[in-house]
Amino acid sequence: MMQSLKYWLAEHPSIVNFRWSHTQSFGSTWSFLFAAIAVYIVAVITLHSFLSLILSKSRRIPLGPIPAIHSLCVSLISAVIFVGILYSAAAEIRDTRWFWRRTKTISTPFQWFLCFPLGTRPSGRVFFWSYVFYLSRFLHLFRTFFTILRHRKLTFFHLFNQSILLWMSFLWLEFSQSFQVLAILLATLLYSVVYGYRFWTAIGLPSACFPFVVNCQVVLLACNLISHFGVIFLHFLKGGCNGMGAWGFNSVLNGVILILFLNFYVKMHLRKKNVEDIDGNSNSSSSSSSSASSSTHGCSRSDIKFE
Repeated sequence: MMQSLKYWLAEHPSIVNFRWSHTQSFGSTWSFLFAAIAVYIVAVITLHSFLSLILSKSRRIPLGPIPAIHSLCVSLISAVIFVGILYSAAAEIRDTRWFWRRTKTISTPFQWFLCFPLGTRPSGRVFFWSYVFYLSRFLHLFRTFFTILRHRKLTFFHLFNQSILLWMSFLWLEFSQSFQVLAILLATLLYSVVYGYRFWTAIGLPSACFPFVVNCQVVLLACNLISHFGVIFLHFLKGGCNGMGAWGFNSVLNGVILILFLNFYVKMHLRKKNVEDIDGNSNSSSSSSSSASSSTHGCSRSDIKFE
């Protein structure tokens, strides 16, 4: 069973012989990327504006099981990508150890996760799964439309975050950027858990009494921040890592996302504190029902606003 799984996820000829190409890989051109992001932004803003004109904010459009099915699909796809790139990374480390001695940039598997040797090309197993991850980002975009249809909410942070994540996954492939394997492992692990949780709550099962999605993202941002210091260390002290220009640009974008996220996180906790203060001033009987209601509502809103 395990050998069969390894073959289909890491040793299949389509995976081993993969090459990122502007002529052969779907969605691999700059024009496609710019057009896709532009269409996404225009479609989202148009839909939000149109619904704001014809419907009240309290009116929700029922979507039935579609959001739950979407969450389940994203969770399963993310889990497959996680396992696939993990197996592929192990195979690449096994097959390329001999090359590390020539580069003098990396000497351990962990260093390879952070720093590709100079001259690395976007081909082979890990770049196949990086390409699948890039394509899966388009599936994530549908959640924006679900949020608008159900809650009539659209924020700059949500649009910026979705667009930039799509942009960054493209740059990983285009410039064979270092750190992408570890970033994909962390991201797909998070998505499989978060979207599994969203499926869990969408089918009516109990939700967490704390902002589960936001706290998961805090962990991901912390891990990425620590890893970035490791990339800088290897680049300057070990002779250079591949794709550092793209890494620098992505780091700036990640910094902007971090600032916007921290702003959202602080506001969320201030709002929660205000709700608790209001509940504290109510009588005990009404306070318990109000607290349960606001607690559930708070968890729901944090999951809706943040992607």
